[in-house]
Amino acid sequence: MLHYAVVFFVIAIIAAVLGFGGIAGAATGIAKILFIVFVILAIASLLFGRKKI
Repeated sequence: MLHYAVVFFVIAIIAAVLGFGGIAGAATGIAKILFIVFVILAIASLLFGRKKI
């Protein structure tokens, strides 16, 4: 999921450089949402992951 966040961030940067403000804003929003979901899932995985016996 972090990979997709980075991909959308790169798309946002390229779109911003080329002058596509709407596309850049949308891609940035998607990247932010994916990054937040990644962080939440990573923390949940660390807290509730498999326990060593």
